[in-house]
Formats: sequence, C-alpha cells, structure tokens
Amino acid sequence: MALQPAQHLPIGVFDSGVGGLTVVRALMERLPFESIIYFGDTARVPYGVKSVETICAFAAEITQFLLKQGVKLLIIACNTMAAVARHVVEDLSPVPVLDVIDAGARSAVNVTRARYVGVIGTPATINSNAYARAIHRYDPSVRIFSQACPLFVPLVEEGWLDHEVTRLTAQEYFKPVLCHPIDTMVLGCTHYPLLKPLLQDVVGPGVQLVDSAEAMAEQTAEVLDASGLSAKASAPPQYAFYVTDVPLRFQTIGERFLGRSLPTVHLVKW
Repeated sequence: MALQPAQHLPIGVFDSGVGGLTVVRALMERLPFESIIYFGDTARVPYGVKSVETICAFAAEITQFLLKQGVKLLIIACNTMAAVARHVVEDLSPVPVLDVIDAGARSAVNVTRARYVGVIGTPATINSNAYARAIHRYDPSVRIFSQACPLFVPLVEEGWLDHEVTRLTAQEYFKPVLCHPIDTMVLGCTHYPLLKPLLQDVVGPGVQLVDSAEAMAEQTAEVLDASGLSAKASAPPQYAFYVTDVPLRFQTIGERFLGRSLPTVHLVKW
C-alpha cells in the first residue's frame, strides 16, 4: 500500500480534558483542509493539582499514542502541560511541536503598544510563570500582570457564558490587573475563549484580548506552510476524538466548545 503523503497526515492536538477543543475549533476555521486527531485525558483531569513528574509522565504517554496515529505535527493545547512538559514532548517527537503558551505570548508581544500585558489563567499556569517567561523571551521590556481565575473553568463547563455570576466574578478577578495601564490581556486557558464577549465587556474597548486558540491556529498555519506540510483541498478532512473516560460527557460539553456536533468519540484504555 502506498504511503500517505505527509501533507495529508493529521495534526495531533492534546489536552488534559475538553478545553483544547477551542484550539481544534480555531484550527478548523483557519485550516479547513487539515485533518485533526484530538486526545483529551478526561480520566485524569485536572492536571493542575498534580506533580511535575506525573504531568510529564502523562504527556509522554499521550505523545506516544498520537505519534502511533501518524501525525505530522503535535500541538500541546493544555497550558499546564505546555508549562512543565514541553521538553518531554519535544524529546519524543520527530515532528514539529507547538504549544498554546508560546503562541499566546508571541501574539501578545505583537499586539501590545503600551508594553503592559495582563495574563489570566488557572492557578497552576499562573504559578508556573510560564507566560511571563515566554513573553520575556520575545520582549524583555514588557511588564506583565498575572491573575489566577480558578472559577472560570467550572463556569464555562456549566455553560454560564453570559451569566451575571460570571460577569461579577470577572470584575472581581480583574481589579488588581486593570489598576495597571494594560492594553493587552492574554486568555491563558483554553476554556476562556468561550467567555471572550463577556470578558471584553468587562475590560473595555481599550484592552485587546489575545485568544491563545486563535494565535495557535495562526502559528500552525505558518509552520505547515513553511515546511511544505499544508494539506491540499484534494480530499475532505477527517476528524477523530479520543478520551480516557466518560465519552458521553465529553461529547455533550465538547459540542459547546466546538460549536458543532462531534462525531463518535473513541475511548482509550491504557
């Protein structure tokens, strides 16, 4: 049997749960001809409360699984994994590796004019200081004001995307950030793009929100184009979704994240 040309191989995207589907959605919109395999480790979510060693071990397992599916590029859509385990993925992978933190940081540096940037994320991501380090790799002069927003993830999964409780929560969280003259705020969690209209309302028109999912899709397009791996429009793209627990719950919440119906979700048992 002839080998499939590299351009038509799928992109592998992985996350600790359902949040990385915002990255898949952005990829589908930006790169409509690309096939995608998504892996959500729903049996072991959340990763934010686990040790670095454990997260690295999980990242290695998922990387090996996706490489066996024959992907042409890997995207770490989990901020926690990107913060502590990117080196593990890169060491294992013969294909390019991208991650949401680097994409969001690069976009923030390109957008900010005031050089004052806010970063919001889960406690694990904020405590890792990964966004600050990534932003400073691109521009050490940028001043960064970080804020953990632990309640946003459950509010998104509850579907309270335009709820007064969510609005009040955002206003409270943003007080220590908005007292600085920021002109850019990075949405440093893959759940947060679903709250974008509400969050834009809270921060006001003078602050530009950086959606790390959109930034990731843009960077993916650049890398595929530069390496000659962009899919051609010769065949419809294929999408596959793998989880490690409760496919039905993933499917229910996932359709909200993806903005479309999900095909069959496959259960992986280690």
